[in-house]
Amino acid sequence: MGSLEPSIAEWRAHVSQATGVNGHDVEELETHLREQIADLGAAGLSEDEAFLVAVKRLGDVDEMSREFAVEHSGRLWRQFTVAPESGARGTSAGLLRALGLAVLAAIAIQVPRLVGMDPAALETFYARNASLLVLPFLAWYYVREKRLTGAQIMLTAAPFLVAGLVVNLYPWTAGSASELVVNLHVPVALWFAVGYTYVGGAWRSHERRMDFVRFTGEWFIYYVLIALGGAVLLLLTSFLLEPAGPETVEAVLGWILPSGAAGAVIVAAWLVEGKKSVVENMAPVLTSIFTPLFAVMLAASSVLYLVSDLASDFNREAILVLDVLLVVVLGLVVYDMSAREETDPPGLMDRIQLVAVVSALLLDLIVLSSMIARIGEFGFTPNRVAALGLNLVLLVNLVRAGWLSVRFVSNKTSFHYLERWQTAYLPAYGLWSAAVVLFLPLVFEFA
Repeated sequence: MGSLEPSIAEWRAHVSQATGVNGHDVEELETHLREQIADLGAAGLSEDEAFLVAVKRLGDVDEMSREFAVEHSGRLWRQFTVAPESGARGTSAGLLRALGLAVLAAIAIQVPRLVGMDPAALETFYARNASLLVLPFLAWYYVREKRLTGAQIMLTAAPFLVAGLVVNLYPWTAGSASELVVNLHVPVALWFAVGYTYVGGAWRSHERRMDFVRFTGEWFIYYVLIALGGAVLLLLTSFLLEPAGPETVEAVLGWILPSGAAGAVIVAAWLVEGKKSVVENMAPVLTSIFTPLFAVMLAASSVLYLVSDLASDFNREAILVLDVLLVVVLGLVVYDMSAREETDPPGLMDRIQLVAVVSALLLDLIVLSSMIARIGEFGFTPNRVAALGLNLVLLVNLVRAGWLSVRFVSNKTSFHYLERWQTAYLPAYGLWSAAVVLFLPLVFEFA
């Protein structure tokens, strides 16, 4: 069945896009498809004939398989189609639900002000709890959209409850470095909790994990667009209110900015689903522009650091910036993978991605060597441990991804294995973030 793997992969990718279909459903359908192909092959049909007949039989019971057959008429799958595609599902209810939750998130972010919390304590409160005031509403949006069970809802709520207890009940010391590190990692850990709801609880499905990667990239694009529009609105508002005095401008912006930022989290998620065709056209253009630019920047930086002694002068801020850069580049590469056709042969963009991955790997090794030297000289701190762990997590991913990318562009393996590696490794980031939140303060006694 080896020659059919690209066709089966294309069928699987198509079926997994259906609303309400989780990873378990796709895997069960694929099992049935393979069993049908095997039985038909044993009856004397060729592999291609067996695949076509098996798709037709699944089309009798699965709407997405029918749609798959319709869309691939160029391969003579039209003759096996038994029904036209169904009408599009209305989005009015989803929009109203998203707007309602966006309003609730906007109100929740202002609760400290509404209850009269001391302004001096607001900064600390928001640093600890901003994601806890907003992301539960996004999680609930997908709880309703994906119709999660009671057990799945409880599993979703657990990370939010634990994070809330950690950031608010741990006995932080004044100026605690571990508190700062925890505050930075809580949103990342909770984003994976949101991801659990987005995939409908089917976290073991590689297809659903890649869907979550695609959603994250598209959500980011929409959120940035909303933020840019909001920035223009706030600028005009400030100009109009300027005659009333700077105090008035500051007060108005103090209410509008946090509420708008919170509500936009939910609205951007709805736009991902409601306006998918728009971002699907935009995302390939953006990745085609920025992936080569980042690849060139990383390659040049890696060569510069290797041939010079600049890496020995890295301070904490420089290492932080480089770590953020590595995460952004890896995220860009994985998001680009999510929008790629699995059956396409290796092309120019795949080779550019390979350059980006190899350059990121070299830069990660340079940063790691600098960090180890700093730890040897100054000892362990919460910041250094968190950064060291992140770089090690990235290193494992980049080494394997680089090796699979080399084999793919050399036509020694299929893209399927590279994509599967990224989806299989995805939980490592969430687990590391959760470990930092839960255990790092204990190790350093909340200092």
